[in-house]
Amino acid sequence: MRTTVLACVCAAALLTAACSAGGPTPEPPGLAARDTTMTTVKPARQDLNNQVSLTGKVALDPVFGVAAPVDGQVRYLDVKPPTATPTTPTPVANIWAGGKATRVDVPAGATFSGRLVDDKSNVTGGMPVASAKFAGYGIVADLDGAQAYRIATAPGTVQAQIKDGPGPFPCTVLGTIAALPAGTPAPPSPTTQQQPPKGQPSGAPAPDGGPPKELPQQQQQQSEPTGLRLVCTPQAGVKLINGVTATLQVVTATAQNALTLPVEAVAGSQGNGKVDVVVDGHRQTKDVTLGLTDGKVIEIRSGLNGDETIAVPGPNLPSPQQAGGPTR
Repeated sequence: MRTTVLACVCAAALLTAACSAGGPTPEPPGLAARDTTMTTVKPARQDLNNQVSLTGKVALDPVFGVAAPVDGQVRYLDVKPPTATPTTPTPVANIWAGGKATRVDVPAGATFSGRLVDDKSNVTGGMPVASAKFAGYGIVADLDGAQAYRIATAPGTVQAQIKDGPGPFPCTVLGTIAALPAGTPAPPSPTTQQQPPKGQPSGAPAPDGGPPKELPQQQQQQSEPTGLRLVCTPQAGVKLINGVTATLQVVTATAQNALTLPVEAVAGSQGNGKVDVVVDGHRQTKDVTLGLTDGKVIEIRSGLNGDETIAVPGPNLPSPQQAGGPTR
């Protein structure tokens, strides 16, 4: 009897094991509640470079923008078409403010291509007011909005690498970083009109006795509009080929021993932002002032002392409707 019971118990155990092995898998554990903090991080100090990597191409005679150096009223000068590539800066306008004029120059090696705003317009410092065309090879990189905001105010130093070619080498930034409208040629003026042959008055009858012919004027070609772009030129001796691909590494600023957080822990990327500080297992959203970023970490200039525990990911900023309440 005892032997029979023991055999039945063993058989039941084997059957249970077989059913468990071949039966349905157990249900997965429940998901954590929304906004549950799964990962945290501590602020860390490190040296930081604000750098942006751009993809560009070698271009012949690239167009770039020349910016107003100060706020004021722009008054354009009468720029005569050059007979050769200028070897010195070309004055193209003055910015008048407080009775003082600040000159706007197209750099040497480039020619004036057109006006970008109306004469006597009020402009702000950094606004492109003229387009210029560089004579020779340059490297042109198209930018998106985020890249433009990171480097527009201070392009800093640029290193270029030609794919399967020369590099890395320094590349000097030309002009301002902006999307340029079409450059408008200067209106005709008496100084740009072709002079009549010696001894023949202006508007004299044609040799065949027909009506007087208008004398031709020197025409200035209108520059084409561009998207957001950075244009730079290499140092002398670098061999370039039109159309080849290049990579630009732009370093705009550096910070020593900066307090940093991973970008995933911060809401915002320019100026002011927010982080979630974890206190006794609960999140508390705090305002912080942001600085440099290398795309992986971001500088916290104020708002934290460095001892906090920060939730990852950072807070979600409310949509305009949520921020202002329901709309009717």
